[in-house]
Amino acid sequence: MTDNTKSSLAWSIRIIISFLFLLSAVAKMYPSPYFAISTFEVKQLYPMGFSESFAPYFSRILIGIEFALGLLILQKHFLRNIVIPATLLMLAVFTTHLSIETFMQGGNTGNCGCFGSLLPMTPIEAIIKNVVAMALLVYLLKVLPKSQSVNGNIWILLAGLFASVLMVFMAAPIQPATPEFTVGDVETAVIDSVQAIEPPVAETPKVDTLQAKPAEVIPAQTAQPEAVEPPKTKSGYAQFFPSIDKGRKTLCFFVPGCDHCMEAAKELTELRKKDKNFPEINIVFMNEEPEKIPAFFEFAGAEYPYKIIEIIPFWKVLGQGKDTPGVKYLWNGNSYVYYWGISENKFNAAEYHKITKKTFAELKNTNP
Repeated sequence: MTDNTKSSLAWSIRIIISFLFLLSAVAKMYPSPYFAISTFEVKQLYPMGFSESFAPYFSRILIGIEFALGLLILQKHFLRNIVIPATLLMLAVFTTHLSIETFMQGGNTGNCGCFGSLLPMTPIEAIIKNVVAMALLVYLLKVLPKSQSVNGNIWILLAGLFASVLMVFMAAPIQPATPEFTVGDVETAVIDSVQAIEPPVAETPKVDTLQAKPAEVIPAQTAQPEAVEPPKTKSGYAQFFPSIDKGRKTLCFFVPGCDHCMEAAKELTELRKKDKNFPEINIVFMNEEPEKIPAFFEFAGAEYPYKIIEIIPFWKVLGQGKDTPGVKYLWNGNSYVYYWGISENKFNAAEYHKITKKTFAELKNTNP
């Protein structure tokens, strides 16, 4: 193999590896840096055991290192003895983690997060990609002239690394700690003509215990009347909507700019137009592009009471491993069905309407 051929192969491999690392870094900041990185922290780092105080720094430094390696592999300083080994080490760590996760979970589902939400990739796909990249880097060490790229100016590497990390911190500044759920200061009333009607609550006859006599006690063998509604409980969402645990409610978790969320809201509006007894709709919005909320309601065809909470608290209240849109049916605080995401558990309007029409007796064996 001639020197020219080796040089061409070496540059081809360097460009491929650079593209993969730069794409991985950019994808982790798509569609907006703070939203994407916060989502990466909640969905990828928290399950690994990272603390909420350390995860924001680790995520930004990690993405900065990816940026730096993607750029530094195209330059000549310490390419053979620092840049390529560091790139191999990062790929090996990622591959080991993905392999352990795949083995522990016993499956190959979900998005590994390598390319964020821009290019969803399963763990097995990511492992294959990393193994191919490592093989290319090992081959690069063979074809790269040994007399070149061994030494150089170390400040070039340090400057590239610090500049890349600083760029990520500037693009997505770490926000001050907020309360567990930061509630927006806007709550609108339902203003369309299909205002939800609360179901009548059956009243329990009152017994004056001071006037009761032993002869009037109901015999033990007498069957008690069957309850017509579930007992009241606390759903945990009263901090958003004080009356959420009273009667039948539809609680939604939406992102203002999410097309799937908008479609789900529109379907819910259609159901309310057909059924005036449809459970009252309340929405918890993620604080991502809140300026799109008016357009969201315009598309949905109605406005509903809503609260806005920050990105990380939103993912927590939505539930680990879950995604938007989220639609939950509550009755007296009890949860009977929960739709989330856009795959197998996605919102089904027809099915949801049937569930909301069921009596308490029919819902007793329904799992949320």
